[in-house]
Amino acid sequence: MIFIRIKIQSLSILLLSSLALTACAKSTETGPKETKPSPELQQKIQQLVEKTKKNMIFVEGGSFMMGDFGPVTRKDKLPITGLYAAMPLHKVTLDSYSLNAYKTTFDDFDLYTEATGQPKIGMQEISKKLRVPNAPAGVSWQQAQNYCQWLGQQVGIPMNLPTEAQWEYAARNRGQYIIYPTDNGKYEMGRNVWSDEQRHQLSKSLEMDGVPIPTLGKFPPSPLGFYDLATDSYEWMSDWFDPQYYKNSPEKNPQGPATGTLKSVRSTYQVAGTLDLQISGEVTTIYRSGEEPNPQFEKDSSAFTSINPNGATAVRCASNSHQPFLKQK
Repeated sequence: MIFIRIKIQSLSILLLSSLALTACAKSTETGPKETKPSPELQQKIQQLVEKTKKNMIFVEGGSFMMGDFGPVTRKDKLPITGLYAAMPLHKVTLDSYSLNAYKTTFDDFDLYTEATGQPKIGMQEISKKLRVPNAPAGVSWQQAQNYCQWLGQQVGIPMNLPTEAQWEYAARNRGQYIIYPTDNGKYEMGRNVWSDEQRHQLSKSLEMDGVPIPTLGKFPPSPLGFYDLATDSYEWMSDWFDPQYYKNSPEKNPQGPATGTLKSVRSTYQVAGTLDLQISGEVTTIYRSGEEPNPQFEKDSSAFTSINPNGATAVRCASNSHQPFLKQK
């Protein structure tokens, strides 16, 4: 698969540059610079603020067993995925928080870049064709973090990326033993996740036949109201990624390792067949992996997704605020 090949390329780059990385995940990108928005832009930003308030879902905190729960739910006591990074099962207790029902779209992110005087993302020749209505914005970890913090400033409530524990707790309907983050906990191709034929027809209709086109909100939400937890782009977490972190994770509001070289991602990006993703366990609520936080554009690469090195990673913002206007689901 193309994405796997890109992972290997990214790992090679990572090994050469690991000594230069720090806990701050510093980006070579130009940081956001606030500019005075025009009345038209200010109106669009206010519309985004209202949409964000409407789509933020309050998740009541509590305790749950995080990780591969197969050994405590299956008759054969075997793990669900066998993924080393998802073990061992361990207790986590979270404070209440809020999480957006949707991943951020290109239209949303364009408001941020315009307001902060930055160029639009994903404007390479092929990448521009993926800017279809309601498509998730493909961003780096630094861009994702900056966007959430900027959005929080507009809303008036601190916002950031969710932690892995927050994402999994929400995906499992407040920590229930749910394998797939869908409306009914099952993985039903064509009904609550994309079938290969549906994806093919969408790509064909957009004259991008053979290219996986992500578009949000096409399937029923989870019981808590979250869309696309099992499809249409990986989601950046605030945590550094360590496959052994669960062995030493604190119980109360775990934040991930203090340092690292990869940032954690959840959800998935469909470049393979839908059935392949189910077999691999990648679409489950417990699957976890890490990605290079700020990959750079590779001018000499012929791989499709290297046109936009962040094309498969999106952002869903969170807040630890307990403001009353955030309606509890």
